[in-house]
Amino acid sequence: MLIFAVRLIAEQDGKMLFLRQTKKNGGRFSLIGGNVEEHEFAREALSREAMEEAGIHVEPHDLQLVHALHRHKLKKNQTLLVLYFKAVKFHGEPESLEPKKFREVQWLPVKNLPAEVSKSTRHVLLGIRRGEIYSEFPARDKVLAFWEQFGSRWAGFSDF
Repeated sequence: MLIFAVRLIAEQDGKMLFLRQTKKNGGRFSLIGGNVEEHEFAREALSREAMEEAGIHVEPHDLQLVHALHRHKLKKNQTLLVLYFKAVKFHGEPESLEPKKFREVQWLPVKNLPAEVSKSTRHVLLGIRRGEIYSEFPARDKVLAFWEQFGSRWAGFSDF
């Protein structure tokens, strides 16, 4: 199953805005975002998610695409295409508006992110710093090894 998702990168004074998940949802730090619904364009979906999750207003035209991630969640048998947008500007004081999912919002230092930030988010942020517009996660060899343990062949190119 292919899931089309969006994430928001909001920076201010050397810090980046994160939502802290509740313990029930993993307790990790995540970026604002969610899935793009059928009737939406990506920037509209992210504008909606920013308001729903954190109470901040972002105009779709103030979102700049900075990265595309092709991700495999192997244990869930999901494939995601995640577009990361940087907010040129936003309005409002961020707060957690979905307390069953997120217990708080936090501004975290970009250069010293805590261990509770996911590996895929770290992967994307490093890619953006290197100027990469596209990346894949996890690494191809991990995807191959995962499917080979079930005797399945990877549908991708096997000669690379």
